[in-house]
Amino acid sequence: MEKICVRDFMAKELVVFTPDMDIYKAIDELIKHRISGAPVVDETGKIAGIISQKDCLRILANGAFHDFPAGPVSEYMTEAVMTVRPDMDIFTVADLFLNNVYRRIPVVENDMVIGQISRRDILVAIQSMTGKSSSK
Repeated sequence: MEKICVRDFMAKELVVFTPDMDIYKAIDELIKHRISGAPVVDETGKIAGIISQKDCLRILANGAFHDFPAGPVSEYMTEAVMTVRPDMDIFTVADLFLNNVYRRIPVVENDMVIGQISRRDILVAIQSMTGKSSSK
């Protein structure tokens, strides 16, 4: 069986944020694109963190004590980010999702973010490998 890799199923068109972007602008983009999170990249395209809906909820938690604080994405993002390589096999990534709380993992090659793989992408890979789809 041919090795099925992350590259075959990852999203290549990404919404990305920068560390200095206003957190409210990031929230607008998450809502507009109907996504639960996205990579944060520096000016060179290297991964700096990840911002999720959960990270953004800190505004509300902090707002209980302040008047809804603002600030850059860097103040709210998760800096410790698990990444995968595009040549990693789908089975290994499925195991990562099973053993961690992540919903999405940035795909990095030569220190640059080139895509993102999600739980949904793994489900698509399962459909592709098994040929089992209710839409057939």
